Amino acid sequence: MKRIEGQVRGVQKMVEDNRYCIDILVQISAITAALNKVGLNLLERHVSHCVSKAIREGSGEESIRELMDVIKQFSK
Repeated sequence: MKRIEGQVRGVQKMVEDNRYCIDILVQISAITAALNKVGLNLLERHVSHCVSKAIREGSGEESIRELMDVIKQFSK
């Protein structure tokens, strides 16, 4: 997350310095990819721990429904 924060600050400086638009867009793409990677990692951890626990404890349907909602939102 610190690396992503640094990338965002770098893009802010690029915009302030009127850098070439394509260079800024490339950096934005890198930030987006990094955020997606973090999100997928969190999603995997959530499924491995929270969802599997909910299934074992009998509240799996609600947890799966919540998971599907967040997957839909994440994939937009």
